[in-house]
Amino acid sequence: MKLVIIGGVAGGMSAATRARRLNEKAEIVVFEKGAYVSFANCGLPYHLAGEIADRDALLLHTPESLARRSALDVRINSEVTAINRDRKTVTVVGPEGEYEESYDKLILAPGANAVVPPIPGIDHPAVSTLRTIPELDNVMELAQEGLAKANENRPARAVVVGAGFIGLEAVEALVHRGFEVELVELATHVLPMMDPDLAVILHRELRDKGVGLHVGVGAKRFEDGEDYPVKVTLGDETVIEADLVITSIGVRPNSALAKAAGLELGKNDAIITDENQVTSDPDILAAGDAVQVKFSDGHEGTVMLAGPANRQGRRAADTVMGHSVVKQQPVLGTAGLRLFDYVAASTGSNAETLDRLGVEYVKIHVHPVDHAGYYPGATPVHLNALFAKDGRLLGAQAVGKNGVERRIDILSVAIRAGMTAEDLAELELTYSPPLGAAKDVVNMLGFVAMNTLNGDSPVWYYKDFDQVKEQEIILDVRPPEVIPPGGVIPEAIPVPIFELRDRIEEVRAMAQGKCVALHCKTGLNSYLAQRILQAEGFDTRNLVGGFDSFELAKEASESSK
Repeated sequence: MKLVIIGGVAGGMSAATRARRLNEKAEIVVFEKGAYVSFANCGLPYHLAGEIADRDALLLHTPESLARRSALDVRINSEVTAINRDRKTVTVVGPEGEYEESYDKLILAPGANAVVPPIPGIDHPAVSTLRTIPELDNVMELAQEGLAKANENRPARAVVVGAGFIGLEAVEALVHRGFEVELVELATHVLPMMDPDLAVILHRELRDKGVGLHVGVGAKRFEDGEDYPVKVTLGDETVIEADLVITSIGVRPNSALAKAAGLELGKNDAIITDENQVTSDPDILAAGDAVQVKFSDGHEGTVMLAGPANRQGRRAADTVMGHSVVKQQPVLGTAGLRLFDYVAASTGSNAETLDRLGVEYVKIHVHPVDHAGYYPGATPVHLNALFAKDGRLLGAQAVGKNGVERRIDILSVAIRAGMTAEDLAELELTYSPPLGAAKDVVNMLGFVAMNTLNGDSPVWYYKDFDQVKEQEIILDVRPPEVIPPGGVIPEAIPVPIFELRDRIEEVRAMAQGKCVALHCKTGLNSYLAQRILQAEGFDTRNLVGGFDSFELAKEASESSK
């Protein structure tokens, strides 16, 4: 058995090392176009920040270490330029020239390429992406030069174009290094895959850390600066001079080899495989960023994450070596990000995707604290979740300072298991005052979703506000002492929860048969008020997520205009 693998890093090296563990006698050859076959590309921003001080810590393995440990024939600086399916060879251009290498089975793990839009000056020497070790080295050199030139009148300054995961990690890294940073994002909010009302929490954090935020606008032109190496002109004609620019506009599957070989491709030219990673050629498999996957909601696309790439590489090796295979499951795209003092994470479907697919869902917002509220240091977990009409969890997103990733991991498992709101309410999760609450964030999500789905608590959202203020009356049931200055809905009538039972007839006179739309801070007290009023015969609706969600949604709506 001779196995050839094209590409290293997550998918390729996972396949190579797994194949060796399964077959000690197989000949395994790995071709890597660049000089680094196994490196932690997700760690690049953290070396830029100085958190990972030793650059060599990012180099997980070298050809020599892989040869010693796993008896792999790893050939770096060797580009595969063609797959010759008819004679089962690949054409390679390496340090010793061009040659052909035969294979019995071939695994493609070519990864993805950074999107380089046709912006004038995109090839400026002070403009770079941040996906490879050489690109990291270039950015580090530009950063060091910028810091060396900095003084009271000329601060070190950087521009980051694109506010996805890598872009935001680069922003944090550059702030830690002492740069003034300007962030540019064409979408109306950062992390475009997240709900706008959660993204605005990150907007606040970015501004609090001194980051200039330019959303809803793209980069128009890069050129030489006057006081700095590069000048960036935005679509709204804002001009920013900087020591360096990092672009993180997106990636696309690196499938040129597969396309030239006539393999079946899907959306965005991603390589189509079956559930065992086999392509349209039974002797060629594929894994990693270049592969098309099916998501939990049924749509197809690509997932640029190390976890799925590693699992696909392992699966491809199992298939090649005739081992029992754990077949590819629908992908959830579970991912997270630390941004200064906050964490943002998501799993499963988002509302935009479900709307596009025509899937009906109910959206729930909750803002419980990460551990027992009476124990010092409790902070909110702002959580949005989507449920099918039958109660199944479809997707979730959260932002907060503590405990976010743990809850999203739990909800990822819940989606995979087909769990419902009732199941979430009954989960037994770690409880200790410093670690969690007796009613955990996940339990609270289940309770609220159950109440909404079974009709106990009819709801309204910020998007309904124009209709609500015209056709219903709004009651604010928060105790006066918890209402911050200016933190009110002007149209709302204050009737504190503790006074409500004594003021039922007053509310009845105000309502005059109209529906009573309730709100409090997070939705809990207004739910209690809703039950009181329902017992008195009122038609009621409760604001999902309370004033906290209303305020975030309003800010998101206004920032998008």
